[in-house]
Amino acid sequence: MCREETRKEKVLPYYSLDDIRKHASREDRWIVIDDLVYDVTSWGKMHPGGEKLISNHAGEDATDAWVAFHNDRKAVSKYLRPLLVGKVREEERKVSELIHDFRDLRQKVEDMGLFKASVVFFTWTVGQVIALEALAWLIFWQFGTSWVPYLVATLLLTTAQAQAGWSQHDFGHLSVFNSSRWNHILHVFIINFLKGASSDWWNYRHFQHHAKPNVVRKDPDIRLDYILLVGDKLPVEWGKRKKGAMPYHHQHQYFYFIMPPLLLPLYFNFEIPYFLISRGKWAELFWMGTFFLRWHIIFSPFISVGGIFALFFFVRFFESHWFVWTTQMNHIPMEVDKDHSLDWVTMQLQATCNVDQSAFNDWFSGHLNFQIEHHLFPTMPRHNYHKVAPLCKSLCEKHGLKYESKPLFKAFSDIIGSLKRSGKLWYEAYHM
Repeated sequence: MCREETRKEKVLPYYSLDDIRKHASREDRWIVIDDLVYDVTSWGKMHPGGEKLISNHAGEDATDAWVAFHNDRKAVSKYLRPLLVGKVREEERKVSELIHDFRDLRQKVEDMGLFKASVVFFTWTVGQVIALEALAWLIFWQFGTSWVPYLVATLLLTTAQAQAGWSQHDFGHLSVFNSSRWNHILHVFIINFLKGASSDWWNYRHFQHHAKPNVVRKDPDIRLDYILLVGDKLPVEWGKRKKGAMPYHHQHQYFYFIMPPLLLPLYFNFEIPYFLISRGKWAELFWMGTFFLRWHIIFSPFISVGGIFALFFFVRFFESHWFVWTTQMNHIPMEVDKDHSLDWVTMQLQATCNVDQSAFNDWFSGHLNFQIEHHLFPTMPRHNYHKVAPLCKSLCEKHGLKYESKPLFKAFSDIIGSLKRSGKLWYEAYHM
């Protein structure tokens, strides 16, 4: 602390960035937003995005992450005012040219109206889910449950569940309504009632991923250590320390039998109830349960209770393949490392890549083929990604950042190629 100034009636001390970095423990957490210093130690447990999201930014400038995750920043700011403890020293407030340009770009796309959602588009995305389920029911009603209609209905239900997954993602990111409350209500309706999962669980995992993508111990999507090792650094570290219970040099082969078929029907169906019960999220558990009640009411005229659960797991089995290949193609082949407190843009670009645009790719991936744009602007409605993409590419070209886009099947094959490379690195380090 070097000097004091009067801000209205409150005297705010000035802190250096080194001072702020010292406040990064579980018992003492400070963050910086727009050069103001906040003590968020007690706020962490009340944070809607989860305490982990706060702790992962402790001791850092979280300005760009805060802007990225909050649409109504004026409303959110009222929660920050009581937490204000100081300011960053004036001589340490200068940001890099990259971040300066990115913030200008953010303002430009806001002025262009690219954060405004299309009612027609999102009505269609939700409507197709309901229509596909209704069509599956009609097939059972009209043709019975012999193998051909059963498989056709399963295909329709799988598609409905996959598209519901992309749709809930939109509402979870607050990219549809201006009101966070209405986004949350529709998020619960889609992910809990239509999909049988949990809004709170999804928020807890997914916002950590966005805040620190591909960062070891901070991104839950890469916590695969005891099954798969990813990236170029972690496998070497584990190999040198003789860690690991799996033959990681074969992980590019056993991946096919573990991740795509089992993630949704096995792991998530264990993790979600455990998450909710351990935290006492009984309302979430209730709304998740309404999915199974709904399926029982819809399909019990055609199949038994056991048959309904068999249908559920059959659908989840196929959906899991769709989900894993689509979500991992943008991240697993990219850089994986420990947290080096990189700026928002550099961190997102080194951990994400795009898949080439086409009408099919957009629909199949829920526009997550525009992963770069999505990670830079997570609250932007996905139907506007293609409009901001050229601007993001220009920003990357100006600052020498790699903007990678590839064909769909090349993206799929790169998952396997990167797993093979990581496994080889582990094997060589282990036997060095």
